[in-house]
Amino acid sequence: MANTPHGGVLKDLVARDAPIQAQLVAEAATLRDLVLSERQLCDLELIINGGFSPLEGFMDEKDYNSVVETMRLADRTLFPIPVTLDVSEAERDELDIKPGRRLTLRDPRDDQALAILNVSDVYRPDKAKEAERVLGADDIAHPSVAYLRNRAKDLYVGGSIQAIQLPTYHDYVSLRFTPSELRAHFKKMAWRKVVAFQTRNPMHRAHRELTVRAARQRLANVLIHPVVGMTKPGDVDHYTRVRVYQAIMPKYPNGMAHLALLPLAMRMAGPREAVWHAIIRKNYGATHFIVGRDHAGPGKNSHGEDFYGPYDAQTLVTEFKDELAIEMVPFQMMTYIPSLEEYQPIDEVPKGVATLNISGTELRHRLKRGAAIPEWFSYADVVKALRESYPPRTKQGFVLFLTGLYNSGKDSIARALQVTLNQQGGRSVSLLLGETVRSELSSELGFSVEDRHKNIQRIAFVSAELSRAGAAVIAAPIAPYERSRAAARDHVVSSAGPGGNFFLIHVATPLEVAEKTDRKGVYAKARRGEIKGFTGIDDVYEPPKAADITVDTSQQTIPEIVHSMSFGFSLAVLV
Repeated sequence: MANTPHGGVLKDLVARDAPIQAQLVAEAATLRDLVLSERQLCDLELIINGGFSPLEGFMDEKDYNSVVETMRLADRTLFPIPVTLDVSEAERDELDIKPGRRLTLRDPRDDQALAILNVSDVYRPDKAKEAERVLGADDIAHPSVAYLRNRAKDLYVGGSIQAIQLPTYHDYVSLRFTPSELRAHFKKMAWRKVVAFQTRNPMHRAHRELTVRAARQRLANVLIHPVVGMTKPGDVDHYTRVRVYQAIMPKYPNGMAHLALLPLAMRMAGPREAVWHAIIRKNYGATHFIVGRDHAGPGKNSHGEDFYGPYDAQTLVTEFKDELAIEMVPFQMMTYIPSLEEYQPIDEVPKGVATLNISGTELRHRLKRGAAIPEWFSYADVVKALRESYPPRTKQGFVLFLTGLYNSGKDSIARALQVTLNQQGGRSVSLLLGETVRSELSSELGFSVEDRHKNIQRIAFVSAELSRAGAAVIAAPIAPYERSRAAARDHVVSSAGPGGNFFLIHVATPLEVAEKTDRKGVYAKARRGEIKGFTGIDDVYEPPKAADITVDTSQQTIPEIVHSMSFGFSLAVLV
């Protein structure tokens, strides 16, 4: 029997609004449109299919503040993560978004009308507080803090939703189940106990052993319920991961496990996210939920420390076990014991017994180098699927992003790097110089802060597309703002697949040197006021806080710089 939904009622808005769908479709064509972002699309789907029950829309200010402060909606229902619809001030003004306004929410992929939002309020969030309370720290090293600071817009819109239709998918359609559909499947199969397993990574033998052990201990079936919405930048793409999940499913005892995909945009919020995941799986009908070590953790903070403790998530889920009404299955890391040729939880291994393990980082290194992956760690079919999508380092694209003042020497370094890479061969090499991009891609843009930011994001988009196809990309804009460079890195890492290798190179030639050697007299014109908003003169250049390499043409020649980079840094591992 499927579990009771969170709040007592599954908020399947598609089913609720089906009788008036034709009316809503007609109305949607007359309303102003708001095209959703990737995260908003994921959130909307889980609102209208009931995955976020008891939500029936995007949070208004009252619910938002309550969730940030107390992990509860304004009516005191447990709900740990804000689900918000962000818009810019320009969008607010252009669409006249205000209480009482009805807006059509459209799919960014095919422009289909998915729902109508009845606006209740428009408010300005305290992003610093949201980062601190929800994510644990206002630290840009956290991917969701980076999203909050660099991509989320300044205003949030609250309001109830009327559903028109679910998003249309063309991939893995047979594996996409709504909560209502999955509950019906459990009933049809007479599954009374279901252990849900959350993952955003490929699965290997340890994961299979962990889930089988959990099912046998609870006399339950297993729901493999991986996230296929937004995850952590740099994660394996969902196409590859689903092929891996499909390869591992036959390894389960016949009839034990079922695979279904979850269109969730993860926040990597650790303990809070674990509670959120439990609520979502409860809405999908699961009776048990596996919470492992560092559940939904984003990795290291800017000080090199873990954002959350290894078992903080288990502690918080346990704290709310009565309200959640879904049994947590706590598991430590599984480790391989060669002498027994089996996996066991690490806390059950006797002291002194030899164990083997391969971390996710080590696995990625082996894949990139084409090194062997032992059969005790993963199944041959899984490794085959990973190798098809993640070729060795020599076949992967990458982006070398040079930033520095005008006449710092970055363009000369970029051209020299292009020649060096062309000489080495093995992949195509693309050069994106700042002035070239300005004239070819961004000729209509000015030099305001926002126009400069937009120009860098265009460079990032082109770089990611080329890098995903296996090219070496050398980009050399001035890129004066930290926010723009961080957003460029995030875009390449998150969207270029195996080519998501981004290296920031700061050409730190001092202003006085760049100005002294300026034969074109551009700095002189800026000093005289003939050029306004010139970087380094009357506009700021923010030095990178975490460049992968820093060079200075006043201290080294161009050949010396290129040689040191070739043998001491990025090119040594990329070619």
